[in-house]
Amino acid sequence: MNVLLAFALTASLTSPVHLPPTAPCPENVPAGTTCYEGRDPNGAYYTIAVPKKWNKTLVVHSHGGPELGAPTPERTRDDLNRWSVMVKEGYAWAGTSYRRGGYGTRMAAEDTDNLRRMVVRMLKPHKVYLHGQSWGGNIAAKTIELYQGYDAALLTSGVLAGGSRGYDYRVDLRVVYQYYCGNHPRPSEAQYPLWQGLRPGSTMTTAGLRGRIEECLGVAGSRTPEQQQKLTDILTVTKIPEQTLNSHLNFATFTFRDIVHNRLGDRNPWSNTGVVYQGSHDDKALNAGVERFAADPAARAELVHDSDLTGKIDIPVLSVHAIGDPTAFVEHESAYRDVVRKAGRWYNLVQTFTTEATHSAFSDSEYAVAMRSLAAWEKFGVRANPFLISYACPSHDQKYGTGCFYNPWYQPNSYESRVAPRQ
Repeated sequence: MNVLLAFALTASLTSPVHLPPTAPCPENVPAGTTCYEGRDPNGAYYTIAVPKKWNKTLVVHSHGGPELGAPTPERTRDDLNRWSVMVKEGYAWAGTSYRRGGYGTRMAAEDTDNLRRMVVRMLKPHKVYLHGQSWGGNIAAKTIELYQGYDAALLTSGVLAGGSRGYDYRVDLRVVYQYYCGNHPRPSEAQYPLWQGLRPGSTMTTAGLRGRIEECLGVAGSRTPEQQQKLTDILTVTKIPEQTLNSHLNFATFTFRDIVHNRLGDRNPWSNTGVVYQGSHDDKALNAGVERFAADPAARAELVHDSDLTGKIDIPVLSVHAIGDPTAFVEHESAYRDVVRKAGRWYNLVQTFTTEATHSAFSDSEYAVAMRSLAAWEKFGVRANPFLISYACPSHDQKYGTGCFYNPWYQPNSYESRVAPRQ
């Protein structure tokens, strides 16, 4: 295998390129798999896995996030370990850490495609599939709009409304939280518009933010009536589950700061103009007192260009989304469905849903049947069908024993039913 890969690299590049060194495979990867690791010229780490009985199809993986720290090789190792089912199903797998931390959908799409091109030169696969998870779903959907060379795509738990709309519920959380709690920032601290997420020079940590949340809203089992009322109001108005309140506010703090200050030159891409907040014990006071702002048109246009989707897909795309996803609400699928239909590509998209309340991963059985259905669609023209996927899943569960939770009847409501429209 090493001789073949080295020959492929040497023959396809104008200057000599060394084969990535082999590396230990993560624990969940099946025995007999060969793993490689390296770092590309832009600084992105990558991990590659080739099973002993390879089916000649490569799966390129786009991970979620974004993570705000520097890239590490552990990121791609962990992703391979989490999605080792792909290798167990006979696919070669390749994942990238991206070249840097922080937001940047087109940047991540470029790094994803750089990896595809490199591994294609190495392995000469017959087919290439793309898998995007969470924010990686946005990246993967963007990648297949920007680059050729992919035969099919799987989008799981995708943030498919794009950056311009996909984070509006976090915009709402940022201002509604501050209305009720008033400690982010505190009155005694330097003030800043909440669309910034956090002022540039702040040394606040995630632990510090968690402390402020608990200071205002208490902890389960020991909340005062006042704290419980505030929590109930925040959750009802924003429609965010309690279990992910901290993570959503983390994003609306630290990732918003990255987007605004590091990517958009301190300009505001967010708006809550025209939003009518509903469901609190006093909506009139809330709507009168919550901070309001309008997006800078140029900043918003840049975010749209970077991350929004056109729906112009020319390959089979299958999505899987948990109905109770507490992080990327299932209504993201409605937003994507609408743009794909508007682009006239409805036939190239099939969406499936599970009864789970998960975001980070599905069961191995569900991934296996999804990949089998996607491959049949791509190779033989048999369009994926939610009912057939649900029916076939138990046969895969005989191998994996991780459960099947597809609901082929489900269709999500509109994105606007979950996230208030705005001007």
